[in-house]
Amino acid sequence: MRKVCVVGASGKLGRYMVRHALERGYEVVGVCREVSVPKLAEFEGRMTIVPGATDDPEVIRRAVADCDGVLTVLWPRGVRQYSSGTAQAVLDHARPGARLVFSCGWHITRDGQDRYSRMFRIGLRAATVITKLLRFAEVDDQVEACRRVFDSETRWTVVRGSSLEEGPSQGLPLWSRHVGDPVLASDLTRRVDFALFMVEALADDSLVREAPAIVGRLSASALAHGPKV
Repeated sequence: MRKVCVVGASGKLGRYMVRHALERGYEVVGVCREVSVPKLAEFEGRMTIVPGATDDPEVIRRAVADCDGVLTVLWPRGVRQYSSGTAQAVLDHARPGARLVFSCGWHITRDGQDRYSRMFRIGLRAATVITKLLRFAEVDDQVEACRRVFDSETRWTVVRGSSLEEGPSQGLPLWSRHVGDPVLASDLTRRVDFALFMVEALADDSLVREAPAIVGRLSASALAHGPKV
């Protein structure tokens, strides 16, 4: 891994990923909307920025050229299929063999074996309806984006994040293949560690074509049900 692209670099998760990637000595290219470029001021001179919409195929084509890995935030912004457009652009233009790591929430399921609480399902349905009515986000489009990733022949990983909080790093999160497993019960991860898991996945071949659901390493459920060290 030499050169990586962060698609959605100006957001909170994106900036953490940029920081982790630079700390590992990677050459970093970031994609974000032009109005959000100032949010990356702390990295001036240390990364290349390609301004533009992340669902613009031409913007993505230029950004991912020669990149060994691509870290993509699948944000379902607005109601114009932003997530699926972003995912498709990355799938179409990343070089053959590149490691592709995508972020999404626990609501994404790969095999239908995830087990969600009643409150989670009610909250998801409400959020799906309300955010679409307000034209703020399109949760269903994130589902479509991940379906396209799952169906692709690329070297992908889809990292499914729990509820997030700010705070100092607790280390690399624990993961499970299915929501509902006891280790995930705390449903809480530090955002900085979500980003850490994304960046670490670039070099972890055991995660190729996996959709890990993650939880904070020091969360109560992780301490109770995770590996004892």
